[in-house]
Amino acid sequence: MNTKNPIDRLASALGRLPGIGEKSAMRLALFLVRDAKGLIEDLIGSLSFVREKVRFCKTCQNLTEGDLCSICNDPERDQRLICVVQEPVDLLMMERTGEYRGLYHILHGALSPLDGVGPDDIRIQGLSQRLKQGGILEVILATNPNPEGEATALYLKKILSPFGARITRIASGVPVGGTLEYSDPKTLSKALGNRNEF
Repeated sequence: MNTKNPIDRLASALGRLPGIGEKSAMRLALFLVRDAKGLIEDLIGSLSFVREKVRFCKTCQNLTEGDLCSICNDPERDQRLICVVQEPVDLLMMERTGEYRGLYHILHGALSPLDGVGPDDIRIQGLSQRLKQGGILEVILATNPNPEGEATALYLKKILSPFGARITRIASGVPVGGTLEYSDPKTLSKALGNRNEF
């Protein structure tokens, strides 16, 4: 039986969110308890909706309400290009640049042998299937420029090269050791525009 009081339990749950420390979690918990504007009800409704309705796009693994996300459903997108990113937030950052009009594939992670994350733990298989179907001219590897992202890019190059598509890597401009999530749109735009053969 959980002996924590309700505020501590709420703070503990909020503290499990990324980027929320112990003090921030307690401040958020106290704010929610004092809320008179219905924020708690809005949060409960939003969280319930996400849990029940949001799933992975059957093609690119983006988060969506339907079988396909809005990007995969858009006939104006260049169907010959696939940009591979690690997380949905990376896709959002790439879209903010306004420079890229192709499709995506989201891995939902990166290879990290030290943490026990191997090829079967990220969503690579669907990407291979997409290339097997043909019609893809270029795969842009936009994994983060840190050791895990680089290892993932090297692995993807190895397994995707036999399909004949051009394999490129986003150019520098994104700081080494950084992540796409914290890059500004101009930096991402420059990195995308200056991508090189990988």
